[in-house]
Amino acid sequence: MQLFKRIHLIVMDSVGIGEAPDAEKFGDVGADTLGHIAEALDGLHVPNLESLGLGNIREMKGIQKVSKPKAYFGKMQEASAGKDTMTGHWEIMGLRVDKPFKVYPNGFPEELIRQLEKETGRKVIGNKPASGTAIIEELGKEHMETGAIIVYTSADPVLQIAAHEEVIPLEELYKICEIARKLTLEPAYLVGRVIARPFVGTPGNFTRTANRHDYAIKPFGRTTMNELKDHGFDVIALGKISDIYNGEGVTEAIRTKNNMDGIDKLVETIKRDFHGLSFINLVDFDALYGHRRDPIGYGKALEDFDGRLPEVLDLLRDDDLLIITADHGNDPTFKGTDHTREYVPLLVYSKKLKEAGNLGLRETFSDIAATIAENFNIPAPAYGTSFLSSLK
Repeated sequence: MQLFKRIHLIVMDSVGIGEAPDAEKFGDVGADTLGHIAEALDGLHVPNLESLGLGNIREMKGIQKVSKPKAYFGKMQEASAGKDTMTGHWEIMGLRVDKPFKVYPNGFPEELIRQLEKETGRKVIGNKPASGTAIIEELGKEHMETGAIIVYTSADPVLQIAAHEEVIPLEELYKICEIARKLTLEPAYLVGRVIARPFVGTPGNFTRTANRHDYAIKPFGRTTMNELKDHGFDVIALGKISDIYNGEGVTEAIRTKNNMDGIDKLVETIKRDFHGLSFINLVDFDALYGHRRDPIGYGKALEDFDGRLPEVLDLLRDDDLLIITADHGNDPTFKGTDHTREYVPLLVYSKKLKEAGNLGLRETFSDIAATIAENFNIPAPAYGTSFLSSLK
């Protein structure tokens, strides 16, 4: 018998809650995304997350421990050998990534760039690690004058291609990214995602549009999403979730423009009648503030999300379960622009639960997949321990 008819899973992209035990291996000793944001703001004001038990996981400036949290709370440690978006999400759905994707701190190999130029018929400019907004300001004018594509990367295993929508139409940009995806599937490159980054505007006033598209590698194994779909359940993917799993195990994909649009789409989804999983990634925390090392903007985005939580909680049905977590850290006060190896928070709420308590330290993100699998009576993932029986 299913305890819950629907499970809603929110991933707050990059909202880590303190360095993981193996942070030293990743150069991340001292990283603390939530803690350092709270300090930068002289107190983070997130009363709704606080009421669920965020401060019970660990007290932070402005976020207190409450005597009667509304949710079960805990934190999770990543078991996989990486700290990127795909690795974190794939582990959340029951996979363990033992071979990390490659990163390119000095840009991509010349051979790959030459192949890309040959197959697309366009020159490449950039080819270095960069902030997406910074590189279009630097190279946007040259791109508009020459038609060359702007290629860049980050500390993630991603190859990003930026182009002005009036210079290279979206359809062509997407085809270029498909070519890059094919080329980077070679074992020598092992790039996790290729991302189309269209923009508009004029030099000095460029703006990225919502027409981003991610081209990911297909997960190397079956996930809990595959099991849900194959057993007739709904798997509604919001935001970049479908892209992260390359459409695997998804019954419906809904695109979002930003965090607030994501919450709007989640609210619309909760109001619908479905049976299974809704799964959303709120990317702004990571893309707009973590990588750009903007703790104030990050904190404001967290407070804005917190302000929308009552709307979500009020709409939940008695047989709904809400899980809030993250996929890695991205401390905006830390060195560089990379993700950070951290624990992630875990908050689990339902109106039907009579109690709340500490779920403790979960040794893998896959405990979420195991819990979803047990609830819907589908095959369990190879990794993870369900906490369903702990929910009273």
